[in-house]
Amino acid sequence: MLLGFFCLLVFQFLGEALVVWANLPIPGPVMGMLLLLGALVINGGVPEPVRTPAEGLIQHLSLLFIPAGVGLMMHLNVLRLEGWIVAATLIGSTFAAMFVTALLLKWLIPAPKIGQPPHE
Repeated sequence: MLLGFFCLLVFQFLGEALVVWANLPIPGPVMGMLLLLGALVINGGVPEPVRTPAEGLIQHLSLLFIPAGVGLMMHLNVLRLEGWIVAATLIGSTFAAMFVTALLLKWLIPAPKIGQPPHE
């Protein structure tokens, strides 16, 4: 299990180092996850030493939302003043994402011709 955690931390470190070195505008852990994904694709799957700690982390993933909740409580006065802006942005971006997804699907999946069964 220690080897698996070590591998995950190495990829996070590599992601942080790459972001700092290349001055990229994305978080280091995200870059580390992309590097890990590339390594897993090249490897052809998840090796057992990495699978066990990863499954353990996934089981306790909800704990990672606690800092975000604490941050919201710490800035509750700002949220009271500008909460409607946050809510409007969340609702608007959700509808924008759904609209773009629908347009993309309409463009990628051709409509069935008349008298032809739908594409499966």
